[in-house]
Amino acid sequence: MAKNEANIPVNETETSEKPAKKAKNPNKKPNIFKRFGRKCKEVFSELKKVSWPSFGKVVKHTGVVLAVVLIFLVVFALIDFGLSTLLELLV
Repeated sequence: MAKNEANIPVNETETSEKPAKKAKNPNKKPNIFKRFGRKCKEVFSELKKVSWPSFGKVVKHTGVVLAVVLIFLVVFALIDFGLSTLLELLV
């Protein structure tokens, strides 16, 4: 039996690592239900990390979006009306 510098016996079985468990088939994916369950857990875990806005902020931002959409609606309606009258004058 060999001894190291601290006079502690070193045995070959002490230094060798335990063999890893062998998988049945390392290339095989888990079945669809296990993968789906794992994905659902990941999704809910990420949703818990999201900082959700307050109801007031949601209403405020929705109002801003609606106002911008209405402004673009008016602008494009005016452009369409102008181009259609210009086409009638040409034809």
